Amino acid sequence: MKPSSSLSNDQKLKICHHKAANPSIKQSALANWAMQEFKLSKVLTQGTISNILAKRQQYESMDSTELTSKRQRAVKHPELDNVLANWVLQCQARRVALSGDLIKEKARQFARQLELGERTPEFSNGWLAKFNIRHGFKAQKSYGESGSADLDAIDRNMPTIKEKLQSYSLQDIYNMDETGLFYRMAPDRTIARRQIEGSKKDKTHLTFVFAANADGSHKMEPLIIGHAQRPRAFNRKSGEQLGFYYRSNAKAWMTGLIFREWLQKMDQQMQDANRKVLLLLDNAPSHVVRDLPLTNVQVFLFPANTISKIQPMDAGIIAAFKRRYRRFQLQDAIDRDEQQKTDIYKVDQLIAMKGAKAAWNNISSKTIANCFKHTGLFERETQKNEVGSEEQDIENELKDAINQLPISLPMSVHELINPEEEQQVAHEEISDEDLIKLSSSQDKEEEEDGEVMDENPPMSTKEKLNVLHSCISFLDLSNPIML
Repeated sequence: MKPSSSLSNDQKLKICHHKAANPSIKQSALANWAMQEFKLSKVLTQGTISNILAKRQQYESMDSTELTSKRQRAVKHPELDNVLANWVLQCQARRVALSGDLIKEKARQFARQLELGERTPEFSNGWLAKFNIRHGFKAQKSYGESGSADLDAIDRNMPTIKEKLQSYSLQDIYNMDETGLFYRMAPDRTIARRQIEGSKKDKTHLTFVFAANADGSHKMEPLIIGHAQRPRAFNRKSGEQLGFYYRSNAKAWMTGLIFREWLQKMDQQMQDANRKVLLLLDNAPSHVVRDLPLTNVQVFLFPANTISKIQPMDAGIIAAFKRRYRRFQLQDAIDRDEQQKTDIYKVDQLIAMKGAKAAWNNISSKTIANCFKHTGLFERETQKNEVGSEEQDIENELKDAINQLPISLPMSVHELINPEEEQQVAHEEISDEDLIKLSSSQDKEEEEDGEVMDENPPMSTKEKLNVLHSCISFLDLSNPIML
């Protein structure tokens, strides 16, 4: 019998096709089937099965030579590949006409900026075809101009939107959105302004990706995007090892590639649960769905300029998260103030992530259902629940906490939970210069203030004592060395 690592791409494609032919099959059963079918020495892990299923489109695009291979050829220039793919996705979001020649010319431009020099590829038609296959991009064509919508457009489109929603049960209608979080922001107008203005430099903001369904019965695990793959607070562990769905890039921004990974993961989860769902999305630059082989998630994009009016996440769900996070943050600041610490708002990234995850988990299904109802998208009632008092109670707690803190110019609760800059961080369009920055230094370990983690960090007292003990044990003290 052969080890699981010897699977060819053709065998991996057969696993994908077996899953497609048997959509209700569990991953554990699929792994057992693969072991018997291909005479493997052991059962494939769930992670291996998930990775294989997520790459189905890549396997289907391979020629016969690549299919017989047991591994995919590594990308020679991953930074260039990443930058160019995110640029193409942004162009698709803006409905910019792209030709193959234009993509190749942009690749040459990025190659110069990345200073590839003699390592620069030829950028032939064959290179372009492989690039498109890798990322699931089909033949480029013109999309025409995109139009902006207004309130009149909402009224015109609302019957169509409602009709679409009527074909799904409430538990199968989801909404997803991103938000930034300045996790150290003080509730003091003067201090907060300095913090926000410097947040992109001192790296004390995160991006959170939230999704939930219309009856509030399912809050998906939040995706958190930070600046470093392993911040110092992680103590050299990965986000997954610490229990988080975590990704990183130099700006802590949502990109087209991260979004597509998130969406394919959601689609796989719905396949495993044998569910067909509708996902409501805004038209953010990173939300590019075109060419993705989704089987169990149908995406509906809201018209431009209508998001704040009809998107459930913007109708109170994200605000509910912010209230709960700020409650955690201010109580922590009060505790630190009582301990006479100097910077009472300075928490590390891991503590902030734990507080944010707890805040998300604390939002009740009633609150979520109520926010969906308030959008006016549903002819039927989601639930008749009065949850305003719950949110008001939290706001009262925030007011009390602000009054307990040493603040010269206190914010209002509304200012604290709705800073406009947090939304700008989450939905900013990425320039070519920033795309280059996003592709570099993603593996650096950084502290939250941007300091690169030392390769040889200072030794602790315990470590020093252990070294001293080893030296003493090594030396023959009965024959001391005369200096």
